[in-house]
Amino acid sequence: MLDNSKRILVIGPSWLGDMIMAQALFKVLKAKFNCVIDVVAPEWSRPIVDRMDEVTKSIAMPAEHGELALKQRYALAQQLRNEQYEQAVVLTNTWKSALIPFWAQIPKRTGWLGEFRFGLLNDIRYLNKKKLSTMMQRYVALGYDKNVELQPEHPYPSLSVNKTTVFETLNKFELTTQNKKIMALCPGAAFGLAKRWPAHYFTQVAKEKIA
Repeated sequence: MLDNSKRILVIGPSWLGDMIMAQALFKVLKAKFNCVIDVVAPEWSRPIVDRMDEVTKSIAMPAEHGELALKQRYALAQQLRNEQYEQAVVLTNTWKSALIPFWAQIPKRTGWLGEFRFGLLNDIRYLNKKKLSTMMQRYVALGYDKNVELQPEHPYPSLSVNKTTVFETLNKFELTTQNKKIMALCPGAAFGLAKRWPAHYFTQVAKEKIA
């Protein structure tokens, strides 16, 4: 049974790939507490968050990436005060990303030190990049108490499938699954090479799947 008494707000990352990796943290929190998890996310990543069974609801971040938007952040924080969250987990490292949980008066505010967020966060973690070498490990670690030794194994993302959306997509591209399987590969990235998986890897995946 869902424990409505334990409510956690997550300030999600700005980038789509990072948001997908953040589901590993959501899985950890859900397994530990079976709690309500709400995620503040950029508008463009909310459809992905809504495919995560662990998340109760997504909330639109009222600021564009890189935008301070103090008035909008404060207004959202005022609304969230009524939700009575017990804990907030801030996945980004910027100073401004910790403002909403602070203004919302959430009692426990967890995150990496980042931009010297003393006061804004009261459950500050100090990152050891050698111990936690991947972004997913760093997200998962925030789901445990600071003195807990993180195990090498952790959950991996697994988005749920909406049958209606699948049907609409097949119709859009005039495809049918009758007597065959369809695999979709989505190469490219919105912000260039830095966030893009190399193109030849997609070719390799396609060849292996076809074989």
